[in-house]
Amino acid sequence: MSSTYTKRDYSLTGPENKRAQEKGLAAAEWYMSPIPRKRLKELMKRKDGPAIRDTIIMFAWLIGTGMLGYYTWGTWWAVPAFIVYGVSYASMADSRWHECGHGTAFKTAWMNDALYQIASFMDLRPPTPWRWSHARHHTDTYIVGRDPEIAMTRPPVWRILFGEIIHIYGGKRDLTSIFTHCLGKLTPSEKDYVPESEFRKSVWISRVWVLIFLGLIIWSFQIGSILPLMFVGLPTFYGPILLILVGITQHLGLHEDVLDHRLNTRTIYLNPITRFLYWNMNYHIEHHMFPMVPYHALPALHKELMFDYPAPSPSLWAALKEVISALIKQKKDPHYVVDRPLPSTANPYYYGVQAEIAVTSQ
Repeated sequence: MSSTYTKRDYSLTGPENKRAQEKGLAAAEWYMSPIPRKRLKELMKRKDGPAIRDTIIMFAWLIGTGMLGYYTWGTWWAVPAFIVYGVSYASMADSRWHECGHGTAFKTAWMNDALYQIASFMDLRPPTPWRWSHARHHTDTYIVGRDPEIAMTRPPVWRILFGEIIHIYGGKRDLTSIFTHCLGKLTPSEKDYVPESEFRKSVWISRVWVLIFLGLIIWSFQIGSILPLMFVGLPTFYGPILLILVGITQHLGLHEDVLDHRLNTRTIYLNPITRFLYWNMNYHIEHHMFPMVPYHALPALHKELMFDYPAPSPSLWAALKEVISALIKQKKDPHYVVDRPLPSTANPYYYGVQAEIAVTSQ
């Protein structure tokens, strides 16, 4: 490990928050790739059709795989049935939560809100705090002390990464948040980004959730089986493997404290099935740079901006190899980052105030 590296406080309540604000990194102006305004407006057009179609497919698939799990329960065939159900449940709930949280999946506002609430419940993510958490993530992407969704510190802590395969740490965090809300409070971190006017909504939604899960637990005791919880609640813990594998490719191994999404975000190519489960969030630089472009238009946006972006990882496996290699190196040297070359047609990387500080200090 580099002797000059001082371990940083990644919490929102520590000194890094104030330091980021003093440096001008909080709510700063980010680099945006040039794209004709007319074309961007076309890509930002919202539609109900694609999301209605995909939502019908989602629930039809979950009902079908859930029935397989139900009818094979008590046999070894239930194991693969619930693996498919759980992976599908966790992956699709996460991507639908994400896109509907942006309000771009559907053109009709109530449809976005309805699916957002359902997907949040499926993934046990308190919907009101998470909406504001994700807004902060986009405003201050991987700015230490400001972004509540940084997946891993430097140096990395491997037990957290492996623990998330069964959602130990994230699940504990969200359950703690839910029970804290039930007591009429928000966690210290949530208070940093959730407006006070939203506190009451957070509290009452969590109380309704707790009642629902108490009902499911009582039902399970009555029938002497965890089967009801295998359909709702437990999939968040036994099904997130694909979600984790794809999720860690978004930002890990790349830069912190920069103002160019090409430096701290990764676009990768996925097969059509995984892309459907993930709702095109593999086009992640595109999504962060232009978050108001709906998921169904991200492939087209990708084609428009290829001239200005580093080459995408050709597959999930290639991205994972890059991420794991970077994390191994960051364990020894937390300063290490992956620098992805830009094409000759691209504008130079914009490091932001970090670069300005470096220039003035010379």
